[in-house]
Amino acid sequence: MIVLLGVLVVVIGFATKRNPLLVVGVAGIVTGFLGGLSPGKILAAFGEGFANSRAVTIFAITLPVIGLLERYGLQEQARNLIARFAGLTTGRFLTLYLGLRQLGAAVGLNNVFGPAQTVRPLAVPMAEGAAERKHGPLPERTREKLRSFAASADNVGLFFGEDVFLAVGSILLITGFVNTSYGTHLEPLHLALWAIPTAVCAFVVHGWRLLRLDRQLERDLLTAHAGTPVVEATQ
Repeated sequence: MIVLLGVLVVVIGFATKRNPLLVVGVAGIVTGFLGGLSPGKILAAFGEGFANSRAVTIFAITLPVIGLLERYGLQEQARNLIARFAGLTTGRFLTLYLGLRQLGAAVGLNNVFGPAQTVRPLAVPMAEGAAERKHGPLPERTREKLRSFAASADNVGLFFGEDVFLAVGSILLITGFVNTSYGTHLEPLHLALWAIPTAVCAFVVHGWRLLRLDRQLERDLLTAHAGTPVVEATQ
């Protein structure tokens, strides 16, 4: 049980707001020494973990590519595109994005969408462009609200959509644990099928919140404009 002191290192590090990478690294080293590993084996464990998780470093390629696309007008083109669809309001667009995110996650395409790949460079400018087409220039507070709703559409879609995919890690973890611990035979397909009603309910509930966003924007902007002081010209 003494090796669990590594968890205490993580708790203390996060509680004191230290660098997360440093905290996790120190916790791993402490856990290794308490578990009786030599420095060489601890270093080998770090190397093996990094080699098995190379996909985590894909951001090193993604971020420069997204940055170059934004520098050459990706967000402006996204705004121009949304301006062509007069009936596509902010709430309707984000609801459509929620559905696409869920469907993509349900077939295992988790990395096609995401905060860095889609939300910041595409979804947010298109949501803001739809709102600006109807209401004109937006206050900074309203822009932050739209960005939070765009991020929520991505997160909810991924969270409730990926469990429908048979080979997702959570499904395999649950089936492996249940079959090993309780001696049952639970198929991943069973869990995936039972995840479909939950995904549908999540889409209905959060989609309704996104559709209500249009009315909230109209009310908030009317309140903001009503509170703007009017300066009369003096002769």
